Amino acid sequence: MTHLATYPGTVSSSVLERPSSPVTGPAPLRLGALTVEPAVVLAPMAGITNPAFRTLCREFGAGLYVCEMITTRALVERNEKTLQMVRATPDEEDAFSVQLYGVDPATVGRAVEMLVDEGVAGTRPAHVDLNFGCPVPKVTRKGGGSALPWRRVLFRDIVRAAVRAARDVPVTVKTRIGIDADHVTYLDAGRIAQDEGAAAITLHGRTADQLYSGTADWAPIARLVEAVDIPVLGNGDVWEADDALRMVAETGCAGVVIGRGCLGRPWLFGDLAAAFAGETRRALPTLREVAAVMHRHAALLSEGQGERHGCTDFRKHVAWYLKGFSVGSDVRRALAMVSALDELAELLAGIPDQPYPEAVLGGPRGRTSPPRPVALPEGWLADRDDPRPPAGAELLVSGG
Repeated sequence: MTHLATYPGTVSSSVLERPSSPVTGPAPLRLGALTVEPAVVLAPMAGITNPAFRTLCREFGAGLYVCEMITTRALVERNEKTLQMVRATPDEEDAFSVQLYGVDPATVGRAVEMLVDEGVAGTRPAHVDLNFGCPVPKVTRKGGGSALPWRRVLFRDIVRAAVRAARDVPVTVKTRIGIDADHVTYLDAGRIAQDEGAAAITLHGRTADQLYSGTADWAPIARLVEAVDIPVLGNGDVWEADDALRMVAETGCAGVVIGRGCLGRPWLFGDLAAAFAGETRRALPTLREVAAVMHRHAALLSEGQGERHGCTDFRKHVAWYLKGFSVGSDVRRALAMVSALDELAELLAGIPDQPYPEAVLGGPRGRTSPPRPVALPEGWLADRDDPRPPAGAELLVSGG
């Protein structure tokens, strides 16, 4: 595990006070034969959770690290980019985790068969997750992602096909509260997923029309815990390890799924491991230490993509890593145009060291957007029991 300078128990802004005695997290998460300890899962994020980022996060703490979302149609069609995206790294051989997106039960089943039986990932996955939570318009307007659980029979058929094809590999489901406040789906989705043999379900505490705006509502997570017997994982607004402890305490969830909170902060997984073990230490790296992590991240990307492409891919992470630090706009612009590791190292070395900006702790990271009506196929809401896959809904290219 990578070690950073630590500090004793800084409290995130979303926690009113720290308990006087240490608080521990949930028990290890069991998904079939797979044990996840601590019960922490990296959420799939398009363009982010590639092999380099998964490796970096794993170096800081244990957990389950899921690859970018893979579309089942692209996998079945053996799209070259998709086949590359679904490759496991050497240190993922025992716990390679894949998230699939699909709207057709037959295609989803075939994609799972390819992963489990044909080894198209280079190694047999230890876990398959199904995406029913994506809120972006290009997905929902075709009935996919967070729009799909409204069609509960179709949802059932997709989960059933995946579980049967996966055989002994655990299948989980990730979803949202619903399409909007008038079209709530999470309780039905949880019960159906359980009945069809899903090993767990993750609930993001927002509706699709909220996108990533406002504050996540954790109350439905608690209600889902009461409604089903399978493990429920909580997702939404876990910015600090203490937020994770609070989510577990308030909802009774069996673990947490971390998305935007780790952007520019892969050491959050070390904080989570410590928090779940009852320890109060939290990482508070200096800028010099953050710079070392930045260079490591870029180097890992370069190993997989070549130096120029790797450094170009790294550019989007710069603002997240440097959030709150005092860094001149000219240096930030130069870092956002970096194309070589030596260039990156030189620019980072020229920034004076400084303590971590505690003011940014507990605050949102990554994308935000105002609420907006969900784009749906025509007539999508008319019949919840229509089992037909939406016409033309399959996406060929993965990562969305």
